[in-house]
Amino acid sequence: MKPKFMKHILLFLLLSLPLLTFSQDDLLDELEAEADDSEVKNYTSATFKGLKVVNFESTKLVAKEELTFVVSHRFGTLKDGINTFFGLDNAVTRLNFVYGITDGLNVSISRSSGIKVYDATIKYNIVKQSKNGFPFTIVGFNAIVFNSGLSELDYPLLEFKDRLGYTTQLLIARKMSTNLSIELAPTIFHENFVANDLQHNVQYALGIAGRYKLNKRWSFNADYGFHFNRADNSVFRNPLSIGFDLETGGHVFQLHLTNAQAMYTNGFLGQAAGDWSDGDVYFGFNLSRRF
Repeated sequence: MKPKFMKHILLFLLLSLPLLTFSQDDLLDELEAEADDSEVKNYTSATFKGLKVVNFESTKLVAKEELTFVVSHRFGTLKDGINTFFGLDNAVTRLNFVYGITDGLNVSISRSSGIKVYDATIKYNIVKQSKNGFPFTIVGFNAIVFNSGLSELDYPLLEFKDRLGYTTQLLIARKMSTNLSIELAPTIFHENFVANDLQHNVQYALGIAGRYKLNKRWSFNADYGFHFNRADNSVFRNPLSIGFDLETGGHVFQLHLTNAQAMYTNGFLGQAAGDWSDGDVYFGFNLSRRF
């Protein structure tokens, strides 16, 4: 299915506009004035320590004028065993640069190997959980994806617009206690090109994620994505991921197992190919370094 290019640019803007409008006052406050110290102390901190829970984005943002470099690695499936050295021969890497324009507004750009996908994102605070105020932290996330790996040999009618995809997502989190944080992530994502004729271009999902702090340095993390309108004949599955965070000074090291090898939102939500019941899962890690 190949809808009109302008139609889907308009769709992306319409999906993004309410979130951007809703967060406008908060972002302007970040740009124009610093919060009063007494008010800052009321905000809940350290809901998540990593920019991602496992696959899903967390509500954490990098600080103003801070640059964070994230290296994400997914090895091949463990199911192949020693033939691929338990997946090490078939690794996929994502390099991601995240910059804080303000404390409440981040932009990033990344590139994933394997299917050669580039994505640019914006992540912005809408409201923060506070001890005596609003009970949740809400963050908006939007992405535009460019799939350079689609081959014109396989798809002779392929056009530039077919390589584009979009994501609009709300991240709604609450720190339940000193140790436990949970997050919901209602998501709309769109692919201008889908290989399966029965799959809608616009797709809907809900992520659920959590973090449990084990001690000062370690936490257990997990996330799962419910896909609501996957084609009945699709070979893909809902993404389920578990892992551990290790804090080591200037960076967070995340180790995990997941049934989705892709690391960008449209990829792990729409194209998770592994099956936990069959041992068809991928080992990987995210390593973040602040500058």
